[in-house]
Amino acid sequence: MVSLPEPLAEIVDDFAAVDGQDKLQLLLEFSRELAPLPAELEQDAMEPVPECQSPLFLFVDSANPEHVRLHFSAPAEAPTTRGFASILHQGLDGQSATTILAVPDDFYSDLGLADAVSPLRLRGMSAMLARIKRHLRGAAAHH
Repeated sequence: MVSLPEPLAEIVDDFAAVDGQDKLQLLLEFSRELAPLPAELEQDAMEPVPECQSPLFLFVDSANPEHVRLHFSAPAEAPTTRGFASILHQGLDGQSATTILAVPDDFYSDLGLADAVSPLRLRGMSAMLARIKRHLRGAAAHH
């Protein structure tokens, strides 16, 4: 396993420990745990991720590069998207920009969801991570 931050590594381990439909069940559990948006973040101020099949909004607060805050919003009727957002939130929120940039782009393949979720949806997860990294690289360039 390559340099996954501990919370994200634990999530990957959780998925590795279950099989087949249980992985989907676990993903649904994550979808229910997605934190609500803080009141000060209006959805229209966030960045849409068009690669996702379902509406997803992402806000990256890198004002403190040692403690990056991530905020996601996805509709309840899109549990897969919410699940992915929740995994990234629980796995990466509060980590440093350097740590997040070191997460392999294909880390989600270790979740073993390829048999349970369509490749298109998995690409949504990849797109979310790519979007976060792009923001962090952009922020670093402005310092």
